[in-house]
Amino acid sequence: MASTTHIVVLGGGPAAHRFTEAMTQRAPHGVTLTVVTEEPHHPYDRVALTKALLAPDADLTLADHVWDHPTVTLRTGVRAESIDVNHRQVVLSDGSVCQYDELVLATGSNAATLPIPGAEHSLVYRTLDDVWTIHRDITRFRDEGITPRVVTIGGGLLGLEAAAGARTLGAQAHVIDGGRWLMSNQLDEGAGQALGRLIAENDITVHSGVYPQAVTTTTHATGTHHVTGIDMADGSHIPADIVITAIGIRPRDELARHTNHTTAHEVFALGERGGIVVDATCHTTAPHVWAIGEVACVDGRCVGLVAPANAMAEIVADQLAGGTATFDGFDTATKLKLSGVDVASFGDAFATTPGALEVVYADPARGVYQKIVVSGDATTLLGGVFVGDAEPYTVLRPLLGRELPAEPGAYLTAASSADLPDTELPDDAILCSCNNVTAGTIRDAIGGCGTCAGQDPVRELTPLKACTKAGTQCGSCVPMLKKLLEKELTKAGIDVSTAMCEHIAMSRAQLFEAVRLSDTRTWNDVMDRFGTGTGCDICKPAIASILATITHTHPLDGGLGGFQDTNDRALANMQKDGTYSVVPRVPGGEITPEKLAVIAAVARKYNLYTKLTGGLRIDMFGARLDQLPDIWRELVNAGFESGHAYGKSLRNVKTCVGSTWCRYGMLDSVAMGISLELRYRGLRAPHKLKMGVSGCARECAEARGKDVGVIATANGWNLYVGGNGGATPAHAQLLAKEIDDTTLIRYIDRFLMYYIRTADRLQRTARWLEDLDGGIDRVKDVVVNDCLELGEELETAMNDHVAAYEDEWAAVLNDPDRLRRFTSFVNTTTPDPTLTYDTERGQRRPASPIPLGATIPTGAPTTQPEETTP
Repeated sequence: MASTTHIVVLGGGPAAHRFTEAMTQRAPHGVTLTVVTEEPHHPYDRVALTKALLAPDADLTLADHVWDHPTVTLRTGVRAESIDVNHRQVVLSDGSVCQYDELVLATGSNAATLPIPGAEHSLVYRTLDDVWTIHRDITRFRDEGITPRVVTIGGGLLGLEAAAGARTLGAQAHVIDGGRWLMSNQLDEGAGQALGRLIAENDITVHSGVYPQAVTTTTHATGTHHVTGIDMADGSHIPADIVITAIGIRPRDELARHTNHTTAHEVFALGERGGIVVDATCHTTAPHVWAIGEVACVDGRCVGLVAPANAMAEIVADQLAGGTATFDGFDTATKLKLSGVDVASFGDAFATTPGALEVVYADPARGVYQKIVVSGDATTLLGGVFVGDAEPYTVLRPLLGRELPAEPGAYLTAASSADLPDTELPDDAILCSCNNVTAGTIRDAIGGCGTCAGQDPVRELTPLKACTKAGTQCGSCVPMLKKLLEKELTKAGIDVSTAMCEHIAMSRAQLFEAVRLSDTRTWNDVMDRFGTGTGCDICKPAIASILATITHTHPLDGGLGGFQDTNDRALANMQKDGTYSVVPRVPGGEITPEKLAVIAAVARKYNLYTKLTGGLRIDMFGARLDQLPDIWRELVNAGFESGHAYGKSLRNVKTCVGSTWCRYGMLDSVAMGISLELRYRGLRAPHKLKMGVSGCARECAEARGKDVGVIATANGWNLYVGGNGGATPAHAQLLAKEIDDTTLIRYIDRFLMYYIRTADRLQRTARWLEDLDGGIDRVKDVVVNDCLELGEELETAMNDHVAAYEDEWAAVLNDPDRLRRFTSFVNTTTPDPTLTYDTERGQRRPASPIPLGATIPTGAPTTQPEETTP
């Protein structure tokens, strides 16, 4: 490479990002990079598009530190128009010309469309703007009181993700697939049939073995076209309001097909089915031009998977830095999880290798299919397919092409419910295929990435992932990464700790059981018997929560007040200016005009900022600590009680109006929501809990985004568990279908108490389900099938909580000792005179150095005020 080299990268997807990151890490002297992307966004993770469909404000941006590198220039919103290979320059859409010494084409692909009438009125599932459009259109229909019918053409990975996302957003979801079964490129017939059954159980209608003939529309007076449905080749018609086409991708090779100065056949070799042909070094047939990712054609094919794109990016970076790396083939392993349906496929999934044997377990009733493909002597792993239970995938995927350490049947965990065989990965086995990280690399990194200090694999995964990149993209290798870390710590003679902290040697679940089964009922009892020292900020609130749950003690009594977090001590949520919020409980969101008037009067009297929260509650901000008792006295006298907008407990049960008012309502969601909220109010848990009850499948209460979600059907309630919002949103998974009121409450009782007893500290239900051996199937066995014969005990524990409940603020107001905690200063009741407030939109808010809506001077740091929601 010359002493000064300018590299131009065309494209702003994951492949371009990975190449740029790899190049800056190698940092050859005198190299500068310009990255040109036609999208207005910084490069983002296309694999996670469904997150943006469900939550348009989700941040999918790939590591931004790459673009802060002094040698890198990122140009967004600019398209490359043509390449002049003779003069080594690229003409851009803004008229500028970009010179290059080396050119990397990472232009990716477009979503394929169908050559049928009306296809131009369908949407695709390829970019952020695409999924934002889908979300907007579904939301618009729902805002108009219409449940939109969303039909996805294509039963592959993207098609199923699009359909599942539409279903989660409250639409009626249909999938059209021309094959006889879903995901026919990755799954054999048995697996495809099992997947179809599971998809149908998630309220997605599948039309298999049929092809669309036309997208039908109607024209409004304004000249706009509105989709009405799809005409099928067999003469049938499928009604639709929104059509999404997800039938595959087409490489964006147009720059190679025609430039301003030459034609493709003179410079670039193209694949028969598209794409720019590259050799083993990812070099094209044009001098100084490379191609990576989905636009690159290797051995006659282009593949839209992240692992080969990353591999190509690393190879080109290595080549340009003077290395000799080459591309040795595609990794086509696939793992998908949507709406609780596990699907995985890798290697020779169709057993095309001569003499290959297929070891299969199938349970059509459960929608479970597991297949391992091995060599004729049943020793070498050639591939596998898993549907419904993909746990073996994480262990088997790194062993592809190697001798299995156990009999093949031992890995069919669904057949016997036995644990997976203990497996030692060879050093050269690829553990993380996305980033091509071997088990040996992980072993070498352990101890050198800031790990082993606390011998806690969960906490030490973060530095290990950061320095090796393993588990940082699709995440399917994370369970195996954690197991490998645990094994290496154990082999090094280091005890793998499940300790809560340095003072408590047990995990939270172990401590909960120890306290429950013993006579320890105070802080001192617990520390004398199970702990050491004086405790810390980790174990103190955890022990206080455990004791409050088991003994039903008021959080400020029994010596627990001093061990609680700030919000629990104040029975209110502290805000950034040191004041507190006041949130009365409004069960199910149902409130009388008289009670509304009380809230208005209190807010006016104490000059509190008021806002409706996303959980159907009225939040009042700006109360001083010493004002809280006076405010709550007025609220309690009016019949309100604490809304528990603090602590790790039930926040609220969100409801739609249900059958009471809504013409679509099937059951009384409001009554059920009120019943659940009054039953579980004050319930202490490892993390906060939220619930939702929707009166029909339109899902206006967003129940599938809650820890416990209930949706009405024509035949009863469907119960979903393990959903949550926050930094890592998760969708609740189906636990039971079409159950009556009594059964619903019984199952929720069992689920919540099982979670409370076994989860780690600060672990939400979604993360608990992910870490629980067997996941949702294990929860079904415990809660629905009562396999541990704990059902009655768990229900009794919940009944004890219900019987012992008292409103925490009402109890404080009746106890002078408790009231003494609510003073801001020990020597005065005068408020802090330095607290100042601005007025915005007619209400007071904490003073801000830059008022909302103000023009910010160029170069000034910008801050975006956050809406504080408990």
